[in-house]
Amino acid sequence: MEVHLKDLFARFQEQFGLGPGLGPSCGTLLLKVEGASPAFIKSLFRAAAALFRTEPWKRLRPKHLFGIQVGKDTDWPNKKQLFPCAQFIGGDGGDLGVHLFKSDQDALKMTGARETIRVPNIEVLRVIFEQESLLFPSNKRMVKSLSLESSGPDRFPVIDVARCTSAGGLQFRNPTLEELRYVYAFMKAAALVHPLLQFSNDSMHRRGRFMNLEPFMETVDVQWPPEVTKGGDLVAVTISHPTSQVYEEKKLVPTSAKYMEQPKEELPMADPNSVTLRHCSMCDKEVQDDQSLCCGRCGAVVYCGPVCQKQHWKDAHKGSCGLYKAMMEREEELSMKVFVFPCFIENPCKWLESLGLHHKGMWRRKCKCYSHCPFGLLPGKTNGMLEAWGSLNDGEFPKDSTLPGYLSGGSNLTLLSGWSEYYNLRSLPMSSPVSAILSHPLTIHYIVTALAIISKNCLVKGKEVIVHYLGPAAELDWMPAFSELGHLLNGLGSLQIVMIGPEVPSNLSGTVAGISGRLRIHFARGMYQEQGSYQSSPHVVIALNSGLENYGSWEGALDLVKSMNVPTFFTERSEISCANAKQVLRRAGLHITHPVTPNPFRSPLRDQAPSNNLPSFSNGFIFGVNT
Repeated sequence: MEVHLKDLFARFQEQFGLGPGLGPSCGTLLLKVEGASPAFIKSLFRAAAALFRTEPWKRLRPKHLFGIQVGKDTDWPNKKQLFPCAQFIGGDGGDLGVHLFKSDQDALKMTGARETIRVPNIEVLRVIFEQESLLFPSNKRMVKSLSLESSGPDRFPVIDVARCTSAGGLQFRNPTLEELRYVYAFMKAAALVHPLLQFSNDSMHRRGRFMNLEPFMETVDVQWPPEVTKGGDLVAVTISHPTSQVYEEKKLVPTSAKYMEQPKEELPMADPNSVTLRHCSMCDKEVQDDQSLCCGRCGAVVYCGPVCQKQHWKDAHKGSCGLYKAMMEREEELSMKVFVFPCFIENPCKWLESLGLHHKGMWRRKCKCYSHCPFGLLPGKTNGMLEAWGSLNDGEFPKDSTLPGYLSGGSNLTLLSGWSEYYNLRSLPMSSPVSAILSHPLTIHYIVTALAIISKNCLVKGKEVIVHYLGPAAELDWMPAFSELGHLLNGLGSLQIVMIGPEVPSNLSGTVAGISGRLRIHFARGMYQEQGSYQSSPHVVIALNSGLENYGSWEGALDLVKSMNVPTFFTERSEISCANAKQVLRRAGLHITHPVTPNPFRSPLRDQAPSNNLPSFSNGFIFGVNT
C-alpha cells in the first residue's frame, strides 16, 4: 500500500505542481493506434529522443509560439495542416515536452503567465517526456516489449491528444496515424532547427525575464521512415516564429544541384600577413612562433618559456620524449618529394597567394578567410571545373571526363598505389597542387577498392557500394573534386556516399547530388548515432581526419559502428593522434583490425599543429576496425 500511495502522490505532484502542462496521460497506448506498426513506434521514440537531447526548453518558453507547415495542405485530411502551432514547455517547471495546437488562437488562449489554462473543447497534441516510474503499466510493457529508446535518464515520450471538458476535467485519446506522422515530422525538423534561433538584441539577459526571439523561418527536408512513406521519401517541414510569418512552399532541390542558397553578405577577409601563433603544451598560452621554445631532445613539443618546459618535463614529457623523437625522425620518410610546389604550410593564406589561388574556387576552404560562411554554402557560383579549381591552367586539374581505356568494364579492378600513378593517369604535371583537395575523394577510392574487401568485391561484380561518410565539413564545398570518384569507377559498379554530420546545412540535408551515373551523394544533418539508422545499410563507414581523441563527440557514433559490425576506416593527421585514437577505440570496445599505416593519398601539404612540430598531414595515416 505504501508503494501505491507513493506512486499516487508522485502523480499528484507531476500533475498539479507549478508550471505549464496538463499532467500525465491516462489510458492511451500507441499500440492501439490503427496502422501504427511497432517499427513506426520505434521511429517515433528515436525522433523524440533526438529532440529531447537538444534540450529546447533550456532557452524556449511556452510564450514562444512556432508555426508549422508539414508538406502541402492537400497531404493531410480535410486538406489542411493538422496542428500548425507549437510551444515547448518545461523550462519554467511543470511537464517537460511540446504542445501542438490546431491554431495559434488556441495556443494563446491556453498559455497563461505560469500555468496552462484549461479552455473547454480545445485539443492539444502532446509529446510529454515522463519519468519511467510514472508511466502507466501498459506503456511500461510496450517500452519493454519493443525495446524502445529512452529519451534521457529514466525518461520516455508519451504521445497523446488531450482535451479540456466544460467541467474543467481532462479527456485523453490516442492520436491517429496521420497525427503521429505529423508529430514525427515536426520532432525531426525541430531538433535541427531550434538551435538556429537567435534572441533579439533588445532582449535583456536577466534571470526569469521573458526574452524575445528574432523573426525566423527555416525549411528542412525530413525523411519519412520506410514504414509510413507516402508519395515520396521526403517531406518539407517549415518552422517559423512568430506564427504570422508568411509560408512559401519549398521547392525540393533537384538531384543535380551541387550548391544551395548562398550567403549574400561577405564578412571582412582574414589578414594573410597575420603572425603565426603557437600554443604552449603546458599552459596552452598563445605565443608567437619566433618566440616559442621547443624540447631540445625531440624538437617536437612547443612551450611558451623555460618554466613551462621544465614543469612539463617533470609532469609528462620525460616518459614520451623518446616516442616523439622517433616520430620526428619519420619526417623525411613521410614527405612527398615527387611534387614540385611548396609543401610546408606555415601560413595557408600566404601559400595560396604564392600559387595565385587565394579567395578562389574550392581553395577558399584551405584557409580561414571564409570561416564565417557555413560549410556547403560558400558565396558565389563555381560553374565548371575551371572556376571550381580556382582558374588553374588547363591541364593542371583533372578534366570532368571519363578515362579512356581505364576500368573499361573488365573483370580486373585496377588499383592506384599513390599520387605518382594517379598524376600519370590523368596527365597532370607534378607542379599541380590539386592533390591537396583530391586527398579526400582519392582516400575514399583507395579504401573502397584496396582496403575494404566487401566493397571491392561489389565493384568487381558491377554492383553499388554504399559508403557512410562521417563528419563532412570543407568537403561540402568540394563536390567538383568528388566527381573524380565517378570517373575512377568508370565501368565497374557505382558509389552511393551518404555524408552525415552536424555541419551539413539544414537546407542541404535530405537532398541528393547526382554527380554522375556512377556517383550519388546524399546529405543528412545530425549526429551519426541519430541519423545512421535511417540511411541505407552501408558496406563501409569512413571518417576522414576524424579527431577520435575528442571522445565526447564520438561516443554515440562508435556505439553504432560497433553494433553494425561494418568495416570502418579512419584517418588522422599525425601519429600521436593515431595513438590517442587507439585508446578511444579500445574504451568503446573496438579493436584495430587494419593497422595504422601512412595513407598513400595523404595531402602532400605538411600542417603545423599549434602545440607540436610532429609531421602532420590531412588524411596522413589510415587505420580500421571490423575489417
